[in-house]
Amino acid sequence: MSFWSCLMQSGCMDLAARCAHTSDQQDPYIGGKVTRTKSIQEAGNGVDWSAALSGHGPRYLQIVRFLERAMAEGHLRPGDRLPPQRDLAGQLHLDLTTVTRAYAEARGRDLIHARGALGTYISTPKVELAPIVDLSMNIPPPPASVDFTDLLRRGVEQVLTRADANMLMTYHPGGGSKADREAGAIWLAPVLGRVEPARIVTSPGAQAALAALILALTKPGDAIVTESMTYPGLLGASRQLSRRIVVADRDAHGMTPEALESAYRKEGAKVVYLNPTMQNPTTRTMPEHRRRDIARVAAKHDIQIIEDDPYWRLAEDAPPSLSHWAPGQVHYISTLSKCLTPGLRTAYVVSPDDNARIRFLAALRAATLMSTPLMTSVATQWIHDGSAIQLLEGVKNEAHARQQLAEHILTDGSQHWPAGGIHIWYELPDSWTTQALAIAARLEGLAVTSSDAFAAGSESATAIRISLGGVKDRARLGQALQRLADLIRRGPDSFEPVVI
Repeated sequence: MSFWSCLMQSGCMDLAARCAHTSDQQDPYIGGKVTRTKSIQEAGNGVDWSAALSGHGPRYLQIVRFLERAMAEGHLRPGDRLPPQRDLAGQLHLDLTTVTRAYAEARGRDLIHARGALGTYISTPKVELAPIVDLSMNIPPPPASVDFTDLLRRGVEQVLTRADANMLMTYHPGGGSKADREAGAIWLAPVLGRVEPARIVTSPGAQAALAALILALTKPGDAIVTESMTYPGLLGASRQLSRRIVVADRDAHGMTPEALESAYRKEGAKVVYLNPTMQNPTTRTMPEHRRRDIARVAAKHDIQIIEDDPYWRLAEDAPPSLSHWAPGQVHYISTLSKCLTPGLRTAYVVSPDDNARIRFLAALRAATLMSTPLMTSVATQWIHDGSAIQLLEGVKNEAHARQQLAEHILTDGSQHWPAGGIHIWYELPDSWTTQALAIAARLEGLAVTSSDAFAAGSESATAIRISLGGVKDRARLGQALQRLADLIRRGPDSFEPVVI
């Protein structure tokens, strides 16, 4: 489908009507007959290009996002010719350098290629030397509206301007500087309200914080209560530290208060782990009334709650933290890895009181002495100067667009997921087992995560987690999801494992 047909489906009807004439030409770059679409200049001026300028962020990135969206949805295909840069700039009332920068960025992403006087064309997908497209790594998607390279460069430059480089390269075992803890208080304010910075400890990621909390709150052999499908990091840390996992019954809203009370009475459990907002892997958010009831049981029996809450800032209208109802029981973890970028290696932990904070900090130091000062300082700088919010909004917008893409390709409307989530929990048809699908997907060059990785007990689920952020560009993600959808629809009889 031509570029102009894409714009017809995007709402630019008059543009498509004026640019319907095409001619065929052999293109050696593509390798065969391609359709050349006449440029704006050839088709006439006054064309409406407003669909290419939508959303937030720099105009040049809006144009690039338009190209990616059109390619991901199959409206724009290899060999389609783009309008000349000068004509496009005039139509959009932009400076020529803006369009030039957009085309340069698109070339850098291997979306388009130039053929001199013949014009600029949509490129054939780049040959992928890596054998697997990773749909298993749960990281935030790179936001198309943010120039991340520039953001990181400016952040590091500002840190180096304001801090002694020698201080950034030495030991910082105190759980974060005053500025770091103040940044944590700013970041957590929408979730927890006003938090005294002295109550906050910065940690090198949520996994280190989780392991340290297990060390601080339990002894070998103690029980930790969780749901049947839970974060694999909890299972791994508990196994390595010789703690028992006890699975509590759940319903459509998550763990039930009756199941938590039963685990306390039967197993002597004094610690419960919950990921209540857009839970990994099920994407379920525990409603407010259930959080309140769980908190009341915990307060009644002095059960400590580890609230792992990496997705709250991505969610729409998430309920308050469990600490709202049980402030003396909750050890709250919020990582930047799932809503900004894993490379910052920064998480914030809020303890219910000073004694709990001191015990946690001692356990954290035993496992990992400190956060990386340079990257923690970048996180602090971004939060204080507003760059973190800019990046967060970009991630949320990109995550929402990828969720819509996944729903369009993978379902007929029967499955829905939270708009801001970075992963989906896809329930397989009866013809598939999770193991068979994971193997078949790998043979198709796709990595997904089977529900077995999240199983805390004997209960199983016929589902896979599909992570949407690990693939750099949306067009390639759409191609990968389409291959996965085709595989699922073909059924398990369509492949045979290779035996060597």
